[in-house]
Amino acid sequence: MNPAPRKIVVGITGASGAPYAKRLLEVLESRVESHGDIEVAVCLSSTAPEVWALECGGDVRDALRGRFPMWGMRDYTAPFASGSAGWNAMVIVPCSMSTVARIAHGISDTLLTRAADVMIKERRTLVVVPREMPLSIIHLENLTALARAGVVIQPAMPSFYGKTKTLAQAIDTVVGRTLDQLGLSHSILKRWGDKDVTDTERETP
Repeated sequence: MNPAPRKIVVGITGASGAPYAKRLLEVLESRVESHGDIEVAVCLSSTAPEVWALECGGDVRDALRGRFPMWGMRDYTAPFASGSAGWNAMVIVPCSMSTVARIAHGISDTLLTRAADVMIKERRTLVVVPREMPLSIIHLENLTALARAGVVIQPAMPSFYGKTKTLAQAIDTVVGRTLDQLGLSHSILKRWGDKDVTDTERETP
């Protein structure tokens, strides 16, 4: 008997960084098709479509329609609005600082922040991918509050030790590490210790 699919909520806010969300959803869709071991739902903030259009082009709702169930910010009939539904994990990518603040202070005024609150209170996996710079003391204190509550803070900071050459590769370094935190295997990034990453010429002392 096959185990039940792992249920994952993807929240998308109006912070810059929509290409990270787009790529993550592409990988998750491929996982659904190839393994069938995950179930994915998407929750959009009110400003997510505007930023998606600026950074990715088109309407995010058209892009995702028929691929994933999508839920609006006021639709509390969504299954992941309650802990009893047993959704396993949530990732908010990109995550705006206003969303971070609301979650950190327990303000469940939208479906997205309610879903995040559920993950925290049920002690399930919540990953936030903040995309802001510079960070103010208010941002840092709110992120610290989330970290203390067990939330994974996964900043949108690309790595370059894998000889990253393209924007797509840089995006994958962030998406890959996010998948790691969700407990999903993948092969979209080069890892530290891979032969072609660490076997470089060294200066002779």
